[in-house]
Amino acid sequence: MATGLRAARTARGWSQDRLVYEMGRFAEQRLLDIASAASLKTYISEWENGRRTITDRYAGILRPLLGVTDTELRGGAEPTPPQADGYEDLLSRIDLAGSLSKSMVQSFFDQTELLRTMDRQMGATGLVDQMNGHLAAMEDALTFAVLPDTRRPIAIALAGASTLAAWQALDAGAVERAWRRYELAKKAAQDAESPLYLAHAMGEQAYVLADAGRPQLAVELVRNAQQTQPERQSPRLRAWLAAAEAELCAAAGAGMESDALAAMERATALLPDDGESRDPEMLSIFLNTGHLTRWRGNVLAKLGDGSAMEELYASLEGADPSFVRARSGLHCDLVQAHLARGELDDARTHLQQARLLANRTGSVRYRRRVELLTGRL
Repeated sequence: MATGLRAARTARGWSQDRLVYEMGRFAEQRLLDIASAASLKTYISEWENGRRTITDRYAGILRPLLGVTDTELRGGAEPTPPQADGYEDLLSRIDLAGSLSKSMVQSFFDQTELLRTMDRQMGATGLVDQMNGHLAAMEDALTFAVLPDTRRPIAIALAGASTLAAWQALDAGAVERAWRRYELAKKAAQDAESPLYLAHAMGEQAYVLADAGRPQLAVELVRNAQQTQPERQSPRLRAWLAAAEAELCAAAGAGMESDALAAMERATALLPDDGESRDPEMLSIFLNTGHLTRWRGNVLAKLGDGSAMEELYASLEGADPSFVRARSGLHCDLVQAHLARGELDDARTHLQQARLLANRTGSVRYRRRVELLTGRL
């Protein structure tokens, strides 16, 4: 007996191969991980013949593709055949996007802030579905927003959320997804005509290159970010970019030690002395004197500088306990600093703490760093 999926597919006039193609395109646009085309064709056949249950994950793809409810998809009722004329639906979505109020756009920012807080304290591994849905909602709103005044606030919200999603993907070891989301963030920032969000996305994207073994290219990218309309960048963002350059130069080695130190001095000079920790123009940026002290210690540890120890222990003492994943990185920095001085017992103590925090947050990136440091003990 034909299931709701078969009825919905045939109502659209799609073959199983066409449905496989559309599912692949849908997943690619939203950076979702799904089975291969060959496996999907098998799944579809089994779904339609009742030999396999459609999981919620795939139902979330099939519903918007076929324009059916969950009940219709799973065979509870026959779906209404699609209209031959799609203009009515198009105009309704354009009208909806055009009527998005400031409070609705603010809800996008609020949701991003909630996901950022959860990520900071618990890690990104359990937030994939929420972030995918969050980005999809903003992308959909932006797709049907016509006029620039309507598009800009949505695009800014999307740029900030995409950058967060990219960093989460990088932390989870999903490097291609991270890269694609940084590209989405950059496009959204360009749509919003926001050099702040564009430069920040470029600066973070440089870390993907560094982790992939292209430190020189990473340094070039973060330097290009600093040249992206610097007159329109906030002082705190400029300080953040300079500190990122310092870290990437230190990681690159190969005679870039002086560049790293010079960039860190520039970051110190640029950081506003206002007692704030977040950039009022761009809430994605967290940077105050304490954060910069930790960053300086990270750079010095990478350079093998003995003075890193004082900076790092000062950072550990004053660290915000809600930045759980960052504390894992801080303990890794202390491992490096103690190893440089041959203090193996202290290095092992901090390595254990780094491993515990990396496991607690599910950070693949920091677990990888922990394993590399373990090999040096």
